[in-house]
Amino acid sequence: MSDPPRRPDDPSRRGERPRYTVYRSRPRVLDALRRGHEPDLRDLGPLREERARRRPRLRRKPWTWQRVVKYVLVAIAGWLALSLFLFLVSAQVEQQSVSDAADRALDGAGPMPVSANTILVIGSDARPRGTHERGANVVGQPSRSDTLMLIRAGGFKSARLSIPRDTVVDIPGHGQDKINAAYAIGGTALTITTVKRYLGIHINHVVEVNFVDFPQFINSLGGVNVDLPGLPRSVNRCPDSVVLRAKLDGGDGAGGTTLNLHAGSNHLDGHHALGLSRVRVNKCDPAENDLDRARRQQLVLSAIKHSLLSVSTFFRLPWVSWTAPKAIRSDMSGPTLLGLFSAMGTSGSPAPRVLKPSGTVTTPGGGVGLQVDPDEKRSEVSRFLAG
Repeated sequence: MSDPPRRPDDPSRRGERPRYTVYRSRPRVLDALRRGHEPDLRDLGPLREERARRRPRLRRKPWTWQRVVKYVLVAIAGWLALSLFLFLVSAQVEQQSVSDAADRALDGAGPMPVSANTILVIGSDARPRGTHERGANVVGQPSRSDTLMLIRAGGFKSARLSIPRDTVVDIPGHGQDKINAAYAIGGTALTITTVKRYLGIHINHVVEVNFVDFPQFINSLGGVNVDLPGLPRSVNRCPDSVVLRAKLDGGDGAGGTTLNLHAGSNHLDGHHALGLSRVRVNKCDPAENDLDRARRQQLVLSAIKHSLLSVSTFFRLPWVSWTAPKAIRSDMSGPTLLGLFSAMGTSGSPAPRVLKPSGTVTTPGGGVGLQVDPDEKRSEVSRFLAG
């Protein structure tokens, strides 16, 4: 039990100093209490107002250009961080890896963008299911490589070299044939080995372009602007300034692609950019060959690079980051792909270069292919490696 309260005159409390609590009040309220009247609570209003005036207030900082720049930089950093996160997640979840055999066929690579690396880009001629193009292979069936391009990037190097698909080479274990047959015979691994032996170079990475998802990637960029060179009047069979006219898969009316492009800049969506990369017969210049087609593929690649570096793409960056890994299959992980894009973005845009044939040759199967002079081949390879 607690001790009972002690009286003020308790001897045990003698000598202690009394304690008091002092309450402050308005004079009018205090007078009313002394007279035994109820105070008017409205008299407390001025006291509350006075205390409110004395209470310190948080002052808002004025907007200055330094504060504006600070918030803009924070927003940009957050936007970039979101884009980076989406890219790495997409590369981990959506991107397909190459086979173990293809991975073993590659040579050791240094870190990009510090070290120079050679990347082989392969585009299959397999078309999406439901294509109207006669004789075309569809996804899931054996197909030949439609595009063979080498990219030199990193270590302040920047170069590209396309190999015509009908170039006759020695395919290891299968004799002489067109170089694009290596993909149909042994897939990515045999294509890597064939190109390495034919050119006498090391290949550090490989990228296979997925024609099914490639248009979606271009559309996420808002399209690309491709600059096409003009044609001499003596050659051009098309009116006005049109330099390329073609129909693929039956044209737009049949679910395919129709192209009518003029000299200079042409804005293309993903569907038509893919079509431009595939054109084999240009009605404006029937004399064009596979070399012209390879040059156009490099022009599309340059257009993609310029779009990636444009200001408008910054606002689309999260969507671009998500769709880019889905359009390719590669041995490279997300961070390595970022290094590749960084190396290509900080370097210049090299002029399109194609391995030029010196003549034709008959393959053992009875077909006609292209032959490249050995000296010409060594010269082009040296320029490519020098960047």
